[in-house]
Amino acid sequence: MRLFFIIVLAMLNISPAQAAPVYIFPVADCAVNYARAHHDYAATDILAKKGCKFVSPVNGVIDEVNRTDLWSGKTNLGIDRGGLYVSLIGEDGVRYYGSHLTSIVTSIQPGVVVKAGQLLGKVGATGSARGTSPHLHFGISWPTPSQPNVWWVRRGVVLPWKYLDAWKSGKDLSPVKAVAAALLKSGEIPPLPKK
Repeated sequence: MRLFFIIVLAMLNISPAQAAPVYIFPVADCAVNYARAHHDYAATDILAKKGCKFVSPVNGVIDEVNRTDLWSGKTNLGIDRGGLYVSLIGEDGVRYYGSHLTSIVTSIQPGVVVKAGQLLGKVGATGSARGTSPHLHFGISWPTPSQPNVWWVRRGVVLPWKYLDAWKSGKDLSPVKAVAAALLKSGEIPPLPKK
């Protein structure tokens, strides 16, 4: 419980001497389309051509990387639905997640420091997106340091569309307060979803 409150306080504590983060739209140099809704949880699917660049939306540190597509339609396990993915913890304390990638840059590994706009991988249709239009599944959540691989948080807990709209138009809208509110409401490790 103590760790939970430390995370919340860290997310809400922005020092006046610290420069505000710069946010970048996570798909670069490609035409995109996305909706304001997602099927059964808070995330956004950004439709783009296969091979479009998935870039870091903010300065941060790589959290998780999965280079192996283990998804099977027969089992449809939640932990495998993302296929190839990268998550990072931004300098704002928020976790950003991109999945269904066709490839991931070799140098992108857990612990690597990245800059906003840095190439992380390429848009694809791996995992449960196999057989669909290529897209980047983009999720915004809090880090879960007390338990690794909490996929139901990692996939997204705050709807990203208003942040994506802002970043696409060059504005620095931060999801920190929305993520902190969601964390307070559900706790660091909410119950495993039925889907």
